[in-house]
Amino acid sequence: MTIFETLSSLGYGELHFGRDERSGLRAIVALHSTRLGPAIGGSRLRAYATEAEAIEDVTRLAQAMTYKAALAHLPHGGGKAVLISPPGLGTPSFDAAARNEMFRAFGRFVDGLGGRYVTTEDSGTGASDMDVIRGATRHVLGASADQGGSGDPSPLTALGVRRGIEAIAHDVLGKSDLKGLHVAVQGVGHVGTHLARELHQAGARLTISDVDAARRQAIATELGAAVVDPDAILEVECDVLAPCALGGALTEALVGKLKTRVVAGAANNQLRTPAAGRALHDKGIFYAPDYAINAGGLINVAEEFAGYDKDRARKKTLAIYDTLHTIFERSRRENTPPELIADRMAEEIIAAGPVKK
Repeated sequence: MTIFETLSSLGYGELHFGRDERSGLRAIVALHSTRLGPAIGGSRLRAYATEAEAIEDVTRLAQAMTYKAALAHLPHGGGKAVLISPPGLGTPSFDAAARNEMFRAFGRFVDGLGGRYVTTEDSGTGASDMDVIRGATRHVLGASADQGGSGDPSPLTALGVRRGIEAIAHDVLGKSDLKGLHVAVQGVGHVGTHLARELHQAGARLTISDVDAARRQAIATELGAAVVDPDAILEVECDVLAPCALGGALTEALVGKLKTRVVAGAANNQLRTPAAGRALHDKGIFYAPDYAINAGGLINVAEEFAGYDKDRARKKTLAIYDTLHTIFERSRRENTPPELIADRMAEEIIAAGPVKK
């Protein structure tokens, strides 16, 4: 599929490429939609096997951000950025100074888009990177609190996922709370760790995994969780499977091996293909659409854009419970996979246009 065919299939939009010879920056910004307002989306830093893989990742993620903002009733569109990891990143030849130079160049690239795209952190980046970007553009959110930002959005993302799991536990499993519920968490990075703690505090029983053996063992010891290898976590017998690693984990072939009644996690783009979503529905496994349940981080930085109010951000994040309940009810009533229902709900909001003040 050509680039323009990809953009057409996803309802785009704009795709911007940035390169800086001195810093080694190679970045792509996808602007999916600005119909509801300036696009907000994270900056993902990772290695890609090919440029085509990077384009596919950034365009799919930006579309999900548009839908995420719409379902959360935010006055924003969706965008995303990927920074293709330069050779030697994290080695002495590419030290902190070199990383900062790359992010300053990225900040200049973002600034050139004139505010239509507002960046924030994502996989592979953090508040300190946003601090650097902030030196080159005002179109950035999620900087460190001591730099005037709202800091790490991971706790709010985890809170929203926990609330979504509570809604689905009630609707699908007939549970009034999470006590005794067995949740298998794939990936205990920033968000996965906060989610595991949220679930533990709510009384859930945990099985966890992560590619970082030391990290998964530390979290397991802290929370009294069981541990399995990364290649086994998706097939653990549990009430809820919570994918919190990189996207695309759920394939049509894997669905037949799942031993859960609910899939509800923080990862973006959990379904490798639409067929995987249909297979989950046909098997009677409820899938909580990723961009509906993991919107807490976006809600948090969107509040920063408007003038940060921590209590207001938390209140809006708690409302993810109601969003998931509505998706479940429509999915059941229309006998349609929940991810398709979420798409329809988002598209209805986008079609209605910005809320008139």
